[in-house]
Amino acid sequence: MNHQPLPLDGITVVAVEQAVSAPFATRQLADLGARVIKIERPDGGDFARGYDTAAHGLASHFVWCNRGKESIAVDLKDPRGLDIVRQLLADADVFVQNLAQGAAARLGLDAATLCAAHPRLVAVDISGYGAEGPYAHKRAYDMLVQCEAGLVSVTGTADQPVKAGIPAADIAAAMYAFSGVLAALLRRGITGLGGPVEISMLDSLAEWMGHPLHHGMHGGEAPARTGVAHAVISPYDAYATADGGQVLLSVQNDREWRRLAEQVLGRPELADDPVFATNRARTTNRAETDAAVADGLSSLSRDEAIDRLEAAGIACARLNSVSDLAAHPQLAARDRWRNVDSPAGPLRALLPPIVLPGGDEARMGAVPALGEHTDALLRALGMTDAGTAALRRDGVIA
Repeated sequence: MNHQPLPLDGITVVAVEQAVSAPFATRQLADLGARVIKIERPDGGDFARGYDTAAHGLASHFVWCNRGKESIAVDLKDPRGLDIVRQLLADADVFVQNLAQGAAARLGLDAATLCAAHPRLVAVDISGYGAEGPYAHKRAYDMLVQCEAGLVSVTGTADQPVKAGIPAADIAAAMYAFSGVLAALLRRGITGLGGPVEISMLDSLAEWMGHPLHHGMHGGEAPARTGVAHAVISPYDAYATADGGQVLLSVQNDREWRRLAEQVLGRPELADDPVFATNRARTTNRAETDAAVADGLSSLSRDEAIDRLEAAGIACARLNSVSDLAAHPQLAARDRWRNVDSPAGPLRALLPPIVLPGGDEARMGAVPALGEHTDALLRALGMTDAGTAALRRDGVIA
């Protein structure tokens, strides 16, 4: 097999980005070989740098979303700083921004303006709710968009709606921005023209809400909140084991229920009991079904329960913690971990999910310090040391 380079080698991305949605999108591009130049404020940079200090003193959000990038700290409110960004854009293939609605346009960095000046440029505007409409200027943090998109209404228990434990709206927007860039670059390869790409967090998460949305629109009501249980399948839930663990199992049909009753629970009479014999009966009698399963698993350790379930051909999983994920044997067996450099030293990070056999491994570059590459980038633009020193003295760069 011929060795293949990373697919985005030679692509340059300039990003005026903060928080998660744009940084996570451009990190995907960096992993696939693109050069990503991250524009940050001189006074603290991307505010995600200050979210926490959990990653050896660095912010966990920032470490996750910003490896493999070059950081230049520039004040865009100063005309000299804005001119630096415009010079960088002259040789860029992609521009991504997620500033507050209207801010990029005031700076002349919105997609429409930039694409008119640079016809080959792919320019991405990421917003909370889109450029038009009554919500266009509404502040859009992840949790707020989760609420507006209805995700919170279908997540949690019957008594308590909850937000997703990850920034689902940010991630959804990031992944559509990432795929939008790839599509636009593919089109540019055919037509020679880049063009604007518009992504909103609400549009992105509303798409991910497709199942409950269509269920509600066409079926009369949205699926009920059922915790980790399934709304229309039983048993499909997490059950406690004797050692304090929890096992999640899913019975998809009545044949599997028979195997569960006979081989795992040790109660073959449940297979033909009309209270449990069909999925409709088990769902109608969910409390009784769950009690029977819980009773059968309560005397087993978690590992014993998993072994019995797998031997019986019942889909199952451990209800893992974050620590369990970090030590997951499947990730270790597939060699999914690498070390990424950072200002705090090497940090463990997962390889990105896109695997391209026969080519270079994903480029998992260092997490940059604020303004780490400012001087090098300005020298590449032809600026003298004296000019750089003057900009730093005036607070235009850091």
